[in-house]
Amino acid sequence: MSKIGRKPIDVSKLPVTVKGKDIKYKGAKSTGVYHLPAELDAEVRDGLLYIQPTKEAALSRGINRIWGLHRALLANEIAGAAKDFELCIEIKGLGFKAAKSGKDLLFTLGFSHKIDFPMPEGVVVDIDKTGQQLTLKSPDKELLGLVCSRIRSLRQPEPYKGTGIKVGGEEIARKAGKAKAA
Repeated sequence: MSKIGRKPIDVSKLPVTVKGKDIKYKGAKSTGVYHLPAELDAEVRDGLLYIQPTKEAALSRGINRIWGLHRALLANEIAGAAKDFELCIEIKGLGFKAAKSGKDLLFTLGFSHKIDFPMPEGVVVDIDKTGQQLTLKSPDKELLGLVCSRIRSLRQPEPYKGTGIKVGGEEIARKAGKAKAA
């Protein structure tokens, strides 16, 4: 039995309807339909959404992976419908900063040119006045993680000075520089 799959999802705060393999949800931030695979069934009881394997699928060994995966993905979508997910990005380095250019971002990261980064629909960015602290918000957790990793790939943190772009509370393993001759 899947440890993650058997946990119920709290849906008491937003309307959720189950029709066959489709789960429709509507929240303050987003609405959508989640399609379950043929091996899983869903049921709403007492404000909780339960996902279980069908009787035929319960006999197979690989059902736990599918069950846990789809429960986690559905829980993320329902949580995002109620409240936005949020990730912070920290830019560290002399002259390194970000600025808004319409809907897109414009990064100055020590290269000979500025980098224009197109922001996808559904992701909102707040930048502090120094341009080195960015807060990204989105109801879609997967899209938010993808955007943050693409921003981080523009200038990954380097281990000697610690300059670059860090996501969240990421810790950079620092290396010692050259030792001075005595």
